[in-house]
Amino acid sequence: MRLTILGGGGFRVPLVYGALLRAEHLGGRPRIDEVALYDVHPDRLDAIARVLGQLADGVPDAPRVTTTTDLDTALAGARFVFSAIRVGGLHGRTVDEHVALDLGVLGQETTGPGGIAYGLRTVPVAVEIAERVREVCPDAWVINFTNPAGMITEAMQGVLGDRVVGICDSPIGLGKRAARALGLDPDETFTDYVGLNHLGWLRGLVHDGTDVLPRLLADDRALQTVEEARLFGPDWVRALGCLPNEYLYYFYFNREAVATIRAQPATRGDFLLAQQTRFYETVAARPDRALDEWQRVRRERDETYMADERSEAQTGERDAVDLEGGGYEGVALGFMGAMMRGETTRMILDVRNGSAVPGLPPEAVVEVPCHVDGSGPRPLATGPLEGHQLGLLQQVKAVEQLTIQAALTGSTATAVSAFALHPLVDSVATAKRLLEGYRAASG
Repeated sequence: MRLTILGGGGFRVPLVYGALLRAEHLGGRPRIDEVALYDVHPDRLDAIARVLGQLADGVPDAPRVTTTTDLDTALAGARFVFSAIRVGGLHGRTVDEHVALDLGVLGQETTGPGGIAYGLRTVPVAVEIAERVREVCPDAWVINFTNPAGMITEAMQGVLGDRVVGICDSPIGLGKRAARALGLDPDETFTDYVGLNHLGWLRGLVHDGTDVLPRLLADDRALQTVEEARLFGPDWVRALGCLPNEYLYYFYFNREAVATIRAQPATRGDFLLAQQTRFYETVAARPDRALDEWQRVRRERDETYMADERSEAQTGERDAVDLEGGGYEGVALGFMGAMMRGETTRMILDVRNGSAVPGLPPEAVVEVPCHVDGSGPRPLATGPLEGHQLGLLQQVKAVEQLTIQAALTGSTATAVSAFALHPLVDSVATAKRLLEGYRAASG
């Protein structure tokens, strides 16, 4: 069985392959016996293929790895297509950050104007990929991690329907941290989580039929073990009565976030661009050291994730458990395993809303708990949202849908509307300057 990874020269691909090598729950038949890597950069493909080869050294029956720069070749015969492309590369990410920051608004990869710019650039390519999937491997499931994940999943569903599922490790990680803070097994708890990608709240944590989240919120010592509670502060999470996704920091502490990012000598995109440029150059010069170099750079990358925000909030270093494996690659393999086994499991995924979240359009992609079995995911109904939560979701979802429309039509007016209506953009004039800045920077 073939798994195709789009963006196969990307730095995080070894996480997926390594998880495949360790995944006993994917054992037996059928199994993934081939991983096809597709990328538009052959040098990056070669570097990552070397890392995977060294990961698989000595592992019996390791899935074989093939590489190609031809999309149709990569898609042919695929059962699952994992999409992790980055249109414009990390240079595009730095542009997304700096254009916004120069205008005094948030410059971040997925949240705010940077996410809109990233979506405008990525949606047309993602839709073209979906069209090729429909022609070449129409029975395949697309697992999307391309950011902004909710927006891109929704755009691809316009072509492929429910056979596109978005994944993110943030809400799952939040639920695990909350359960562990109370000494509970995360696998024995039900997480009441609802929102959009990078914009949601853990509203309940059910263990043995009882919601134990109020107990967590009342326990100062337990809260201090939860990354998100340290980031937002115990008083604020108690005022909310829930635990927000870490990306809500950019909404609740926007002024502080922008000031902190602007005060740094480099943005996160700048850091990653320099880091990964060195990585690929090092592997090209020393291919025999590819895996060692990848592991070193990965540790550095993980340890610096959201470092500026944690510094501003004085949360200290990330906990060791948060740096362990089992992130988005674990979500992807969990989904594939459930599909292949035909066994029912529960996961938080980005899926078509239907009626799961009242107040959002049925076609909107939402991030909610789902039942997953051999037929795919089914979103579970969610309880009513607080007014401030629903209002924020409705506004951001409207922006996402305007961005998709603008990307597919080329409409300047629609693009300006997307920027202007985002809650982190403070004026229509700024929205116009943002669009002008992004267009000028892209040439």
